[in-house]
Amino acid sequence: MDRSRTTAPGSSGACLWLGLVATAIAFMCTEARVTPSPPTLANSTCKGNSKCFAGILLPIWYPEDPTMGDKIARVIVYFVAMIYMFLGVSIIADRFMASIEVITSQEKEIIIKRPNGETTSTTIRVWNETVSNLTLMALGSSAPEIMLSVIEVCGKGFDAGELGPSTIVGSAAFNMFVIVGLCVSVIPDGEVRKVKHLRVFFVTAAWSVFAYIWLYVILAVFSPDVVHVWEGLLTLAFFPICVILAWIADRRLLFYKYMHKKYRTDKHRGVIIETETERAKSIEMDGKMANSHFAAADGTGVPSNLVGLIDGGGGGGKEVDESRRDMIRILKDLKQKHPEKDLDQLVEMANYYALSHQQKSRAFYRIQATRMMTGAGNILKKHVAEQAKRSASVQEVHVEGEPEAEFVSRISFEPAVYQCLENCGAAVLTVSRRGGDVSKTVYVDYKTEDGSANAGADYEFTEGTVAFKPGEVLKEIAIGIIDDDIFEEDEHFFVRLSNVRVPEAEEDEEMLSPNSLPYPKAVLGFPAVATVTILDDDHAGIFTFESDSVHISESIGIMEVKVLRTSGARGTVIVPFRTMDGLAKGGGEDFEDTYGELEFKNDETCKTVQVKIIDDEEYEKNKNFFLELAEPRMVDMSLQKDVPDRKLSSEEEEAKRIAEMGKPILGEHSKLEVIIEESYEFKNTVDKLIKKTNLALVVGTNSWRDQFMEAITVSADEDEDDTGEERLPSCFDYVMHFLTVFWKVLFACVPPTDYWNGWACFIISIVIIGFLTAIIGDLASHFGCTIGLKDSVTAVVFVALGTSVPDTFASKVSAVQDTYADASIGNVTGSNAVNVFLGIGVAWSVAAIYHRWHGRDFVVHAGTLAFSVTLFTIFAFLAISVLLYRRRPHIGGELGGPRGYRFMTSAFFFGLWFLYILLSSLEAYCHIEGF
Repeated sequence: MDRSRTTAPGSSGACLWLGLVATAIAFMCTEARVTPSPPTLANSTCKGNSKCFAGILLPIWYPEDPTMGDKIARVIVYFVAMIYMFLGVSIIADRFMASIEVITSQEKEIIIKRPNGETTSTTIRVWNETVSNLTLMALGSSAPEIMLSVIEVCGKGFDAGELGPSTIVGSAAFNMFVIVGLCVSVIPDGEVRKVKHLRVFFVTAAWSVFAYIWLYVILAVFSPDVVHVWEGLLTLAFFPICVILAWIADRRLLFYKYMHKKYRTDKHRGVIIETETERAKSIEMDGKMANSHFAAADGTGVPSNLVGLIDGGGGGGKEVDESRRDMIRILKDLKQKHPEKDLDQLVEMANYYALSHQQKSRAFYRIQATRMMTGAGNILKKHVAEQAKRSASVQEVHVEGEPEAEFVSRISFEPAVYQCLENCGAAVLTVSRRGGDVSKTVYVDYKTEDGSANAGADYEFTEGTVAFKPGEVLKEIAIGIIDDDIFEEDEHFFVRLSNVRVPEAEEDEEMLSPNSLPYPKAVLGFPAVATVTILDDDHAGIFTFESDSVHISESIGIMEVKVLRTSGARGTVIVPFRTMDGLAKGGGEDFEDTYGELEFKNDETCKTVQVKIIDDEEYEKNKNFFLELAEPRMVDMSLQKDVPDRKLSSEEEEAKRIAEMGKPILGEHSKLEVIIEESYEFKNTVDKLIKKTNLALVVGTNSWRDQFMEAITVSADEDEDDTGEERLPSCFDYVMHFLTVFWKVLFACVPPTDYWNGWACFIISIVIIGFLTAIIGDLASHFGCTIGLKDSVTAVVFVALGTSVPDTFASKVSAVQDTYADASIGNVTGSNAVNVFLGIGVAWSVAAIYHRWHGRDFVVHAGTLAFSVTLFTIFAFLAISVLLYRRRPHIGGELGGPRGYRFMTSAFFFGLWFLYILLSSLEAYCHIEGF
């Protein structure tokens, strides 16, 4: 559980130090402009903004030429306002990412037909994991940067601005260098994290570098300082191309389709996804994220190898059951550790354990980091606690018994089925009275009815009345059985109860139904008809199982099977039996081998065979074995001796015929097929538990009430203290809660994620993010012009840092908690590419079309932006090379590893970011020559 804890204050301190250093660099560059270098042609504006202009939403703060004291006050106000707006964006982005998690977690069930004609259902994801990461997930984490770029262009009359593009490049630099560098160092000692889905990482990393190379090309090569319509549209078109290529790599299409594939299940979720074979592990590209899109291989729309795997062929069935087995293992481990807890408590503990340890999306980590940073507590712990309360409230609801049960006597047979031998003399049946006032006298009539047995030939016709005197609850009926020496099949007849009456009751009450008021004093219960079977005693018997097959649960422990002796019960008979392997194997694998003999005494009609069944924790089990009876033999051989092979007299022939008729024989069901299936109760528990581990249920909301309650509640960011008790919120939790409670309550008005499957929350949230980023853009511009910074420097240092802080917390948490590095650094590269293709592509395409419509060119000065892009591209190439080098065996992975390599890697990445900030700022003020 230690991995689930985060240290938000420590991470906040690290980000604060980074911000202070970056600010110092920017101020040094600003102050250094007193002796500027000769300006270059490419960057003719070497001075900072000294004059402020009205923003898109915020007006100018008058007077325009304040004193030094007023200027300092304005700088403080703008800076604090920016920080507060960044908090607001983080919280609404939390709601935005929750809607994305709900949207991308949508699942559907498909029916799979087995080769033997049976059908089974499985759950598949509607969204491909890679596609969702590069589209909605990337949009969610990069929404402020993308919206800022688009709003800046649209708000300034479709002219190019510096704030939006510079924020995108600066944010990419912060993500690539600071976030990855931090993730390298936070891994616990002795542990490493590596990118599991290396193929997808290669594609997104290549596109992240290409995106900025392309940005430089359209700025400085194809048409310097001018962006044409086709350049903007092609930039935008690169986004779906990038998604398609990543999807191809993820799905192993093109040349990968010739590689042998198989299917497995996503950890803890039971979603069937596709992987390559084991031999691919040598190049460490075998990982696959959740993929629910199948290529139809037959008429059922399901790949043939999937059908074969589900059917159990080739041992693949174990992989299909992987997530269920893990869940079963968790339950059994918890039961061993906590034997005093009941099943419901164990289920809740297993739910939290599974949620804590399963692979999570970047959206989840972003949401968790934001909520823990703002005093909202651990969402996993809160979710499990709410589930436990809901389960407890459901258990309190009970079904009340029938209201008339305590007033009405019910008369019925107990039991309803009887057996007797032909020579028993009489069959005795029991009639019972249950409920009501036993101090009353009750009468009930009975009468025999023919079945296959006939009255007068097989039994004595009987009718009469049973009287329950005060205090009596059980009475007996005796039916005479007629014995003969004729061999015949077992026969049966019926005894029916009728006409229940209470003498003291009034006549109108006697005829009332149980649902009428007042209640009758006595009614017929169930069963009101008894069946009596007469077993022939003139034959040694026919020995058989009750049916030809039986289904049992693997958790049954000891299976008991009845062997019946019908059509006679004369003499002592030995019946051998043994088990035989089928798909289920004996020897303790699926069941214990069992063999022996059953000894039926004279007049004994039923014996039981016991077989021990092994519970091997299979979720969907369908194996069989057989239980076979051998030829029965009589213990008294004189009744079964063979007649000598000679001509027999008529008397001897008759004796032989009678002897042959009297021999014990096997019946119709002498071989029983035993089908071992999974435990239905345990299977339902596991199914329920797996459904609870859907992260969309954790981060999503289903009502405005829940959202407002969550908004005003402060919780601890830690799970439990060392004593196992729940922790109280810390001072930091309270401070952050009260700082952000305005935003929390305001954004609780956003529609819950259950509405329109998350799309209502998605649309409203992105509109609010756009509005807040417009205000942030104005604040940043006014902050820069008040202090004398250029928009490009303000964007790279302050805005990029503010928009990337939530991603920093999310990546740190995912780096520590995840087994692999995909969620922490794999999505950084994808987000960097999406920033350019969407943030720059949309904004510049719209502006270029607008200016072309009016017969003008869309002018974008390459200068500082081209220099920043080039610098970032070079540094990004170095950073990716270092990450790939760290996959060598002596380090082990991109994150963590030996202390020395870890420290050097983090220092190298932080150094790249400081160099990027320093050189970009120096170039902005013409202290070094740019483009």
